[in-house]
Amino acid sequence: MVKKSSATYLITGVSGFVGGHYLEYLLAKYQNVKIFGLDTRRPKFAFLKNAQKNKFAFYQGSLLNKKWLAHLIKKAGLDYIVNLASYSSVAYSWKHPVECAINNTDIFLNIAEAARKSKVKPKILSVGSSEEYGITRNGTSPVTEDTQLSPANPYAVARVAQECYSNVYAGSYRMPLILTRSFNHIGPRQKDIFAVSALAKQVIEVKKGKRDKVVHGDLNIIRDFTDVRDIVRAYDLLLRKGKIGNVYNVCSGEGHRLKDVLNMLAKEAGIKNLRTKQDPNLTRPIDNKAIIGSCAKLKQHTGFKTQYPLSQSLKDILNYWERRL
Repeated sequence: MVKKSSATYLITGVSGFVGGHYLEYLLAKYQNVKIFGLDTRRPKFAFLKNAQKNKFAFYQGSLLNKKWLAHLIKKAGLDYIVNLASYSSVAYSWKHPVECAINNTDIFLNIAEAARKSKVKPKILSVGSSEEYGITRNGTSPVTEDTQLSPANPYAVARVAQECYSNVYAGSYRMPLILTRSFNHIGPRQKDIFAVSALAKQVIEVKKGKRDKVVHGDLNIIRDFTDVRDIVRAYDLLLRKGKIGNVYNVCSGEGHRLKDVLNMLAKEAGIKNLRTKQDPNLTRPIDNKAIIGSCAKLKQHTGFKTQYPLSQSLKDILNYWERRL
């Protein structure tokens, strides 16, 4: 159902996995929406129909360019800013810790400062990560927003720093900020540098006879997987109903072992006796054996409910790679 709510959004990192799905969600849901998208590369989304292009304006450039960013935010007359621009791979952060830390932190600070100095104070969604919790003592028990943070990798440290800055801007500068700690999200169009998408791609390659086995990291880890289409809906609910200065777990509240996910992928693809091989290079130096989030606060404040069960997400991811390959 298309709503007539009028609002102006800025999505940073719009050409990425989550950015694309959020853009698609907004265009489908709101009739009078205006969206500004920023990224270093131009988006190539098939869903950007001619009828929707008057709702979406893309600007190509670096968010590390303070003057360019401040000028755009000042003239746009924004209601909402959603910051999705970051290095989001933990594996990448292990290889490039300094670059990841500086990039992710500086991007957020540039956005927050530009918004603070603009006449219209847009509501900002500061997107964080479940990685901020670090190695949890009892991973099968859902962690709440009150759980102590203990980041255990460079990416997580940068996210905690962003959250600390968010608290400063919300508390001291009175900026309308809402924070998330988002758990693992999956779905079609995700890059194969992420575990579930990488497994799905390889399963399709086995099905097509392009490889004889699936190569993987640690399949015994347990994660809380949420479909990206549920994630972006939760983000929009938080912008409209979340409480300023509050942090929210964005998750499904359910844990799944990666081995079971691979078995589900193989079954859905019609593959029996799938051959697998563990690659030590795909195992992180330090990793949580299990982490599951509590989404009780998110549900209480916004009415959020997941709409995509894991089985549907995996089916859609396989269909995506089937078309790509």
